[in-house]
Amino acid sequence: MVAKISSGSSLYSALAYNHQKVNAGCAKVIFTNNMVEPQDGNFSIGICTGSFEPYLLANQRTENPVIHISLNPDPKDKLSDEQLAQIAEEYMQKLGYGNQPFVVYKHEDIDRHHIHIVSVKVDETGKMIRDNFQHRLSMRICRDLERKYGLVPANEKQKAEGYSLKAIDSKKGNVKQQIANVVRAASQSWHFQSFNEYKALLSTYNVHVAEVKGEHGGKLYTGIVYAALNEKGEVFGTPIKSSKFGKQAGNEAIQKRIEKSKELIKTNNLKESPKAIITKALETCKSRADFEKQLLKNQISVLFRENESGRIYGVTFIDHRQKFVFNGSRLDKEFSANALEQRFNEEKHSSDQEKSPEFTLPQSTFASDSTLENLFGLLNIESRGENPEEEAFIRRMKRKRRKKTKTVSHAKRRRCTKPCQNNRIDTGCQHSNPDHSHLLVLL
Repeated sequence: MVAKISSGSSLYSALAYNHQKVNAGCAKVIFTNNMVEPQDGNFSIGICTGSFEPYLLANQRTENPVIHISLNPDPKDKLSDEQLAQIAEEYMQKLGYGNQPFVVYKHEDIDRHHIHIVSVKVDETGKMIRDNFQHRLSMRICRDLERKYGLVPANEKQKAEGYSLKAIDSKKGNVKQQIANVVRAASQSWHFQSFNEYKALLSTYNVHVAEVKGEHGGKLYTGIVYAALNEKGEVFGTPIKSSKFGKQAGNEAIQKRIEKSKELIKTNNLKESPKAIITKALETCKSRADFEKQLLKNQISVLFRENESGRIYGVTFIDHRQKFVFNGSRLDKEFSANALEQRFNEEKHSSDQEKSPEFTLPQSTFASDSTLENLFGLLNIESRGENPEEEAFIRRMKRKRRKKTKTVSHAKRRRCTKPCQNNRIDTGCQHSNPDHSHLLVLL
């Protein structure tokens, strides 16, 4: 289970973020603590605000008094609402917020159901709840809760992430979020030495990626767009700009990843293991289908790109164990498209064996003029987080409230030109005689 903690100054923003989900039917309140109970059971923003306000009014000096926490169990952890509520209550108790008012929301907008908690860092006496080493404490609490409830440990989840990615399924809905899950893991955890290798990797999870280059308003631009693939490997739906999936999914980040991957592949000698496996598979396989099966047993996928006549013109291997993508010719000339075309197509023409279905990478590049015009407005690359919508909210929460600086205009000191009582220096004449007229001059 992974916990994310953020602090902010706006209580309304924290509540509104969650209530938007509630109103959309993809979230609900599953637990409250020290909150005013509404008669109709509807914890509206107004009702919740009324529970928190006395605490906030007790201490108006604390800069970011609102705390927002998300607890994210592994998708394999099937937990009921009651279990999630109990986990939230125990987590808040151990974190030091057991006596605070807080409300727990369960979010169901993605397959990975998770909970959000809103509370305040000021107690009823106006004393601030110290948050020193809070993130370290939170990690210990999560490990304790994982053991107590038999949850999948976060570290094991991270180790299995690369090979447990799920291909997007349009029938499940929320295609944008499914694409985001694939792109996030692929762009941050995998090694590839070219954009085409990155493209090949995503295609195995039914995601298409394309570079968009052009000129608009006299300025050159380069961007990346993503889209879903159907069961035939065809692009469908509206392309989505990379900024919707985070800065790491954009063109600049992908190019940096390519350069970093080249160095890692060379220094860590990642080629040797897959070369040995592929060589052995070629020596022992009886057919192309058999070749693919043997590689899959060793967690290596192979993608063949063919023209209309069935000739192989490209081969890409994907090593799921090392999270490494490479073109066949880059690995060894024996694994190039020409070599495998000669090997398997000779076999295909001389054998009556059934041919396994082949996967052809989509040819669409979103490069038509009309599409470019429509996409230009999509190419303003922004920084998003792991869950783009949620991370954008967290960043807003973390922004420190800017202190308003008052511009103090110093009064210009003036001296009366006529003899006044005590010859005072002030912003005006202080003569005791109100009828006495004076000429004031600036010093």
